[in-house]
Amino acid sequence: MPKMKTKSGAKKRFSLTSKGKVKMKHAFKSHILTKKSKKRKRNLTHSTVAHSTDESRIKKMLVL
Repeated sequence: MPKMKTKSGAKKRFSLTSKGKVKMKHAFKSHILTKKSKKRKRNLTHSTVAHSTDESRIKKMLVL
């Protein structure tokens, strides 16, 4: 059986922490920024950890 390929979109969007959690960027920071407050935009800048319910699906896409 051939090796599993990783989803290239997931490869670009997600990475793993040292403890095996999935790290990702916040959504809603790319456009229509004028109506969003400074505080909201600043908080969207930092990366976050994916929710535990999504973690298994993301790891499947990354073939782990």
